[in-house]
Formats: sequence, C-alpha cells, structure tokens
Amino acid sequence: MFWKRLASGVVLLAAAVAFLYIGGTPLLLVLCAISLIGQNELYRAIGIDHKGLSMIGYLMTIVYYMLVFFEGRGYMAAMIVFTLIILMTAYVSTFPEYKTEEVSGAFFGMCYVSVLMSYVYLTRQLNDGLFMVWLILLSSWGSDTLAYCTGMLFGEHHMVPRLSPKKTWEGAAGGVAGAAILGFIYGFVFRNHMPDTISPAMTCCIACAAGAVISMIGDLAASAIKRNHNIKDFGNLIPGHGGVLDRFDSMLFTAPAIYYAVTMLEHFHR
Repeated sequence: MFWKRLASGVVLLAAAVAFLYIGGTPLLLVLCAISLIGQNELYRAIGIDHKGLSMIGYLMTIVYYMLVFFEGRGYMAAMIVFTLIILMTAYVSTFPEYKTEEVSGAFFGMCYVSVLMSYVYLTRQLNDGLFMVWLILLSSWGSDTLAYCTGMLFGEHHMVPRLSPKKTWEGAAGGVAGAAILGFIYGFVFRNHMPDTISPAMTCCIACAAGAVISMIGDLAASAIKRNHNIKDFGNLIPGHGGVLDRFDSMLFTAPAIYYAVTMLEHFHR
C-alpha cells in the first residue's frame, strides 16, 4: 500500500507540475474534468448521482468553466445565482419528485467542488501567476506534511477529536508556521521573477500562512461529509489516496485563499 500510494503520489505531483506550468486552456480543461469527477463523487456520497439534478450540476459546471475562460471572474456570481434558479425550477416543475435536501446538495456540489477548484486557474491567470500558482501546492500539501510531522512530535491537544482524532493544535500551528516559512523562502528565491508583486517574500509568506489556515477547514469539511454519510473514501480513482475529493479536499479551500490573499495584498500595497 505504501509503494502504491507513493507511486500514485509521484505521478499526481508530476501531472500537477506540468499543467500548472503550462496553464491556459490545458489547465482549465483538466480542472473542469477534475471538478466533474469530484462532483460525481460528492453526489454519489449524498445519494443523488443517478438523479436528474446531478445532470444539471454537471452541465452548469461546464458552462461555468466556459465563462471563467472567456470572462474571468466577471460573471461568476451571476452564474452561481443562475444555477440555483435552474435547480429550483427543476424542483418546482417536477414536484414532488425531489426533496429540498437533494436540490441543496446539487447546488452545494457545484459550488463546493467546481467554483472553488476554478481558483487554481484564476490564480494562474494573475500577474506573476506562473509563480504565484505554486503557493497553492506549498500551502496545501506543504502544510499537511509539516502539520503531520509537528503533530507526531509535539501533538497533545486535539482540535476536533470526534471528527479527526489525530489532528492537534500543535500540529496545526506547525503546519501554518511551516507554510509561512516555505512561502517566505519561495518568494525570496524567485523574487526577481515576480516583477508585478511588491515584496514577493512577505506576500508569499502571508498568502501561504492564510492558505494553510483555510486548508484545515477544507480537510476537516471533507472528513465531516464522509462521516455524515458513513464512507471511508469518496472514491478509488487515485490508488492509495482514494478519490479526487480525498486528495484535493484542502486544495479546494487553499486556492481561493491564495488568490484573495495575493490580490488583497497587492491592493493594499498600492
């Protein structure tokens, strides 16, 4: 199991590096595909994967990514509202075929997976996005690893024992501090490649720390959903890791955190 997990992790990392570097349309298409798979995993977990509502969710994800590609963030809010209106239209026009929680689940799946995942692409499209986008991996996977190591060595006080018995406050602090340090080092090393970023080292440090804090919520949120629905993993697509949502749960929250941290810091600096 260890070697299977390691091998699939290496392949996954290599693919992530390749598509994040390439950016543009290839990255957008991959993120859209990942979002659709993640949506299916979530819909299967909550029991609506074979219902018409799921098809609306998938369709709106595709339309949403098309808008992101052509208009950036311009129509994101309108698209989310439009998705809700379409789902509610299906709800009332077929009443009583669907339950309220099924409609809310379909809407939640689109927002939770697809909208949050799209921020990887939006971060890549920022000024200096070629270098800023790597902060998502540093903050997400880096903080996970450092939090685990710190928790193993010093962990005593549990955060949410009924939800995740192994997570401790000491580990969380280590993860955030470690992500901040990694961000600072990264920003300092590549500062000459980020001409549009003011104080790259501090910007990357703060963004990674913010991303690390938010990533814990993403990780715990995925655990809560699985416990609510009595499943161990969302899927088995990635050998040794589970499904898409099992591997990208924290990244879903880290990507928008990095995006907004970077854009807000740039705004304040100006």
